[in-house]
Amino acid sequence: MSRKYDHLSDVETFVTVVERGSLTAAAVAMSTTPSVISRALARLEARLGTQLLRRTTRSLGLTDAGRLYLEQTRAALSLIDDAERAVQADGGEVTGRLRISAPTTFGHYRLPALLRQFAERYPAVRVELNITNRNVDLAAENFDFAIRQGVLKDSGMIARKLEDAQLVLVCSPEYVQRRGLPRDIDALSTHDCLTFLLPSTGRSFPWQFMRADEELDWPPESALQVTDDALGTVTLAEAGLGICQTFRFIAQDRLERGVLVEVLPELKGRSRPFSLIYTPQRRMTAAARAFITCVLAPA
Repeated sequence: MSRKYDHLSDVETFVTVVERGSLTAAAVAMSTTPSVISRALARLEARLGTQLLRRTTRSLGLTDAGRLYLEQTRAALSLIDDAERAVQADGGEVTGRLRISAPTTFGHYRLPALLRQFAERYPAVRVELNITNRNVDLAAENFDFAIRQGVLKDSGMIARKLEDAQLVLVCSPEYVQRRGLPRDIDALSTHDCLTFLLPSTGRSFPWQFMRADEELDWPPESALQVTDDALGTVTLAEAGLGICQTFRFIAQDRLERGVLVEVLPELKGRSRPFSLIYTPQRRMTAAARAFITCVLAPA
């Protein structure tokens, strides 16, 4: 009697090819050869009676049937992973894989310490970290968690606050020698203000201050604007090109070393939150539960 699910290895190959982007990359990930990967895909398409992938010498793309099959098989494989992890967690060591997306600010300056603690506690869990300022689609892109900045809109996601990060205004000593320091917020308009353009709107992200116990949003304008990566404004400020607003956890080391100086410290006090988000529909594995506990209550 033939086995009903003897094609599961071919399904896993299909998913790996899509996630890795090519037959060669999938072969490396699965410790095999591109020809073996190609034969597995051919068997799967023959079994289903439909084409899943459009393959040329230079590109790889999903057909409509392939997109539908990918979505369903990812969910099925995730359920199998969940079942295995649940059993393994009951028996002792937590294992499995987590996919996490984080913005550059948090990903470079805050997350490494949290991941180090997590790795020390759960060495058998494999973490795939995506550092990007693009808001990934957790369900469609198969992410367990994402870290987001700012006040989150009601999107049906579960959000757990990680911290309120204080903001600070900075520039380099060289800029101070060349242009001086602004006396007050009104004088900022005569200075070189390094702005970050929001990817969603293309408009400058407002600088946020606290003045006389009142929250104040101030729209900076500049001939030099940064897109995609907010850390670029810090790099430009350090090079003497202007004033920028960033998180204190990013600027603190530079302030202590004297490569940046604080501007208008009397306007400090505002902060922006960072939150860990995940979908309520996704089954919570032992590894995911361990990660939430670790990052929300770090040692």
